Amino acid sequence: MEEKTQTLSEMAASLNRPTLYVSGLQKRFELPVLSGAAYSPAYLAFLRGLTALRTFDVAEETLRELWQLEKKLLVLLHVDTTGSPTWFLDSCGQTTVMKRRLLLTNHDLGVEIHTHVLQPGLNFAVGAPELFAGPEMGEDALRVLGEYIKLHERISSEVQAGRPRLRDALEWTKRLKPGA
Repeated sequence: MEEKTQTLSEMAASLNRPTLYVSGLQKRFELPVLSGAAYSPAYLAFLRGLTALRTFDVAEETLRELWQLEKKLLVLLHVDTTGSPTWFLDSCGQTTVMKRRLLLTNHDLGVEIHTHVLQPGLNFAVGAPELFAGPEMGEDALRVLGEYIKLHERISSEVQAGRPRLRDALEWTKRLKPGA
């Protein structure tokens, strides 16, 4: 069964946001802009996650920082094996083994992320090896993972702190029902 793709305006309607809002997210997060009904369910799942986190007042700047760390980590691990322009979004919407998945890209790293364990030299691609290893080039997947974990924990704390406020706000909106 083939996944149903959507247009930008259909995604905006699904997110209950104006098209301009979604276009702004695409620009600020440097996402591929596609034409017609070419947006995958994974692309929409990514936008849905951003929108949910913004609902909890997680700063967009913080989310962009996390997004950059996740993409850097995926590049260091050579995750792009498909050549798709949306390769970093293609795992969004997956719901299995969430403890092993990155928050925004939802990519499964194969180990629980918060254990601070990552197999050095892990390479998801089947290509020619690099001339120099990542640390020799100034990048270290374990260092990036450590930065990611710190930021993820901060975001998680913000969301947990915001849950009671959101629950109270939802309870308060019951007053707005017609006839109440």
